[in-house]
Amino acid sequence: MKKFASTVLGATLLFSGLVVSPDSTPLSDPSTTDPTAAEHNEVIQQYCVRCHGTRIKKADLSLLDYDVAAAENNPELSEKIAHKLRVGLMPPPGQTRPEKDVLWEIADAVEERVDAAAAGNPNPGRRTFQRLNQAEYARSVHDLLGMQVDVSRFLPGDTVSAGFDNIADVQGLSPTLLEGYLRAAVEVSRLAVGDPDATPADTSYRIPRTASQLGHVEGAPIGTRGGLSRTHIFPADAEYVFKIQFHTEPTGRFFGLTAPPNELEISIDGERVALIKVDRWMSEGDPQGAYMQTDPILVKAGPHRLSAAFINQTEGPVEDLLQQIHHTLADTQIGTYYAVTTVPHVRLFVVSGPFNVTGVSETPIRRRIFTERPISAADELPSASKIISRLATRAYRRPLTDEDLQGLLGFYKTGAQEKGFEHGIRLALQAILASPHFVFRFEQPDPDAAPGEVYQISDLDLASRLSFFLWVSPPDEELLALANQGELGKPEVLGAQVERMLRDPRAETLATRFAYQWLRLQDLGKVHPDALVYPMYDHTLSEAMGRETELLFNHLVQEDRNVLELITADYTFVNGRLAQHYGIDNVTGPEFQRVRVEDEKRRGILGHGSFLTSTSQANRTSAVQRGKWVLEVLLGSPPPAPPPNVPELEETGAVDEGRILTTRERMAMHRANPACVSCHLVIDPIGVALEEFDVTGIWRRRDGGAPVDSTSVLFDGTELHGPTTLREALLARPETLIRTFLENLMTYALGRRLEYYDMPAIREIARDAAANDNRMSSFIKGIVHSAAFRMSRAEGVTRR
Repeated sequence: MKKFASTVLGATLLFSGLVVSPDSTPLSDPSTTDPTAAEHNEVIQQYCVRCHGTRIKKADLSLLDYDVAAAENNPELSEKIAHKLRVGLMPPPGQTRPEKDVLWEIADAVEERVDAAAAGNPNPGRRTFQRLNQAEYARSVHDLLGMQVDVSRFLPGDTVSAGFDNIADVQGLSPTLLEGYLRAAVEVSRLAVGDPDATPADTSYRIPRTASQLGHVEGAPIGTRGGLSRTHIFPADAEYVFKIQFHTEPTGRFFGLTAPPNELEISIDGERVALIKVDRWMSEGDPQGAYMQTDPILVKAGPHRLSAAFINQTEGPVEDLLQQIHHTLADTQIGTYYAVTTVPHVRLFVVSGPFNVTGVSETPIRRRIFTERPISAADELPSASKIISRLATRAYRRPLTDEDLQGLLGFYKTGAQEKGFEHGIRLALQAILASPHFVFRFEQPDPDAAPGEVYQISDLDLASRLSFFLWVSPPDEELLALANQGELGKPEVLGAQVERMLRDPRAETLATRFAYQWLRLQDLGKVHPDALVYPMYDHTLSEAMGRETELLFNHLVQEDRNVLELITADYTFVNGRLAQHYGIDNVTGPEFQRVRVEDEKRRGILGHGSFLTSTSQANRTSAVQRGKWVLEVLLGSPPPAPPPNVPELEETGAVDEGRILTTRERMAMHRANPACVSCHLVIDPIGVALEEFDVTGIWRRRDGGAPVDSTSVLFDGTELHGPTTLREALLARPETLIRTFLENLMTYALGRRLEYYDMPAIREIARDAAANDNRMSSFIKGIVHSAAFRMSRAEGVTRR
């Protein structure tokens, strides 16, 4: 007891957002017989109740009647208290802080009581139906038909909740969404089977303005530069016209007037089909600006690699009187007014057609569909039944019922009567892709489960949960076979399948989907550094930054590494473009390779350009955004929203007595607002420690002409002197880092937000993983074997 009384001076709950149970009665009799709990209660009563009592109830929270000995009676409140204690946000900065061990001792006691109560009565929660989001729909179509689909052309963007786009209870339905799925089914089935009756239409491919067109584009023929290369599915054997629009100056004139004549090559599957001369005179008198098109070109149906790229005329650097830069469209007036040698840029590529259709050739997609061919009219229905049964079984992720088959055959018969066998299959495929059994991931409830009763989900539903978790695609034949045999639910079989699936290349989706969203790599594309201030930053570099982080996470999964290496890794993955940006020698070309990071400041995710750029503004760094990212993504403690009518940082002034203020100095002025100071004392020190990284992640010594000062004091009193000490401070709380990662991974795996009753399972998985050096497989297997993943709770179900 003396330990508590001498060290805990002024505890409160910052960022709590906690709410009191509607029941205002005490959780239990505070006069507990547990002497340890009594000491804990005395600390709470003496140092917390003064801010969270009857007279003052910060965050609308009263701890007057809270009893550690009865923590299990209000687990939701107990979980929030334990989390704030363990992260170190209690007490707030500026107040005397007890020893960390004291706070963790209370958190341990609270968690132990909650875990003990949950052990005998686990709550797996319940998820409403899920629908396929854009990524899942695209991969399901690829798995079924072997074709790549740009789903964003048909479906609206997915709603993000808890950081992920697969959360079931926000996947609402609307007429627009249903119409999108129907349009997608029509277009996918048309392109898959082919359409001899296709009418002309335009498909556009746009190149980002920030994309440098000085180098070779992946997929384009060797010896070319710039332009674009895409896989395009042609609906029929016919003639197509390719239209190209080039970048222009603000006046509308062709960009690159001083460049010598160029040649743009149009190729299909690497074979040249057109060569266009590009020069300064091409837009003279053209009201559409720099715009050209080819003569009609005959192309067979199916997927083809389509490229439009300039013939590379030189291997030397482009002449530039100012400086050779990567963002080659940083200033479109340079090419005219300064007579600097520039190069033309493709802006838009359009595929127009088909014209003069002659039929539909065999394609890889058609061969996957038409595995049966009728010899006579009498064979057509049996052949159709076999094709439809195979496709629907894969699409529905379960055995097909006779009712399912007969319904789909009805669509086939309608189509066959109109235009023959192939059209009937196309109409049936359209019905499959528009079916709720394909679009929605329904799970069959236990018909014998009483309301609120916990039951084990079926093996088929377990197969889908597992496959969409690890692969973002439907279960393969091996998973379905084990599920149909009733074997998948056995722990040893389930564990073996997890190991098999993690070895499969499709498991990279844990990096490209889970880590991409958890680490907020999508935000990288939303930041466009000022082109005139950061002309070396371009779209190519942005893509490389995101790929670096994905490859690091994928490496941790594939090599079964400790998850904390995400913070500590003394290696990374770079290509020539990113290595040049970081100042890493001996790396060239577009291929990524693993390299050792010699500079401690650059190690781990905190040194990745993806994080540093995505948390910056276009013209300056943002300590607030970087600190907020660390709090939310790594520590699981998002700060509250800023109060209304708070001025932006730019409004606080950027110049003082003729001197440009550093970002840190402007932040200090911003914090002078009393409404801002309490939160910024927690957020800002984290970001300030990273101030020596500029907007694009390059190490710097000066900001606005003044030396950068990266010293700060963390909310728990730890002194910071740059990114290395910040990393050490975060690693001083490994349990918090690991649990935050695990909570996000479990949210993604379950497709629902975690609740307080999931926390005991989180801690159990974390303890088991700690015994195995926190290896990735331990967390993944722990989630898959958990009750929340294998079970569900019945609601609104009546016993038969």
